[in-house]
Amino acid sequence: MSFETDLLIDRRRLKRRLVFWRVVAVLAVVAAVLIGLRGRGLIGGYGSHVALLRVDGIITDDPKLDSLIEKVAKDPSAKALIVSIDSPGGSVGGGEAMHDAIARVAAVKPVVAVMGGLAASAAYMIAVPAQRIFAREGTLTGDIGVFLQSADISGLLGKIGINTEVIKSGPFKDVPSLTEPLSPEGQQMLQGIVTNLYDQFVTMVADGRHMDPAKVRQIADGRPYTGQQALKLGLIDAIGGQADARTWLAAAKGVRDDLPIEEISTEGFVARAVQGSLSPVFGALWKSLVSQWLTLDAWTGVWQRSGA
Repeated sequence: MSFETDLLIDRRRLKRRLVFWRVVAVLAVVAAVLIGLRGRGLIGGYGSHVALLRVDGIITDDPKLDSLIEKVAKDPSAKALIVSIDSPGGSVGGGEAMHDAIARVAAVKPVVAVMGGLAASAAYMIAVPAQRIFAREGTLTGDIGVFLQSADISGLLGKIGINTEVIKSGPFKDVPSLTEPLSPEGQQMLQGIVTNLYDQFVTMVADGRHMDPAKVRQIADGRPYTGQQALKLGLIDAIGGQADARTWLAAAKGVRDDLPIEEISTEGFVARAVQGSLSPVFGALWKSLVSQWLTLDAWTGVWQRSGA
């Protein structure tokens, strides 16, 4: 091995060590800054703020998130809650649990819901505890109702020579079943369940929107409404977005519109910091360190022209 090659190898080792300790030093400084800001109440929930709950995608049962929502009611630094919704709905249990958690906050603090492109079914359910609901003119919302769906493949199984036998403790234990047609008695039983869940949904809307349950039933036939239609029907209060929600909170509830937003999340503080307002800092740091490492060590340091 030539003397020049040994020098190149040593140079690479030194630069890798240098980059490693640079990363450690920078991360230590960032951690110290975050701890300092958190201690002063500038981030992390100690200072006055407006809590933000984002509900995207399918709504499922999430006890951890529901618990964090309920903590907003007891947090003196949280002056209000904004519920930002863009969801097609989800499970009855998940929607009910989140609805109740938001309602507990609304009982003691201002809550405003802001709908995006879609806030239907269970996603509308979680909006009704808010004192004011905003939506875009083209938002699809409402879709108040419940359905239960199953399939019967017994005919297909019979065509391919497969028979099924079920031993059950009662006539309704396996209803609905994939391998047996739904009997009139089973259909009546399931319809009773769906009707009861629908009644609960109607009651939530009537209580939250201060409407006559009979009026809610007239419009709660499972159809979606645009934001314009929902406004005329009383399902929402105004056309607008998050900026309008902040303006309303300031004018109607005295919640300053310059208070910072703190998002409710089941992720840890560091993850939220990296993904949130500090992501540009970490992104620039990562790009700088990695690009420098690759430039100095991987190509320039290794590749040498023949005869150099």
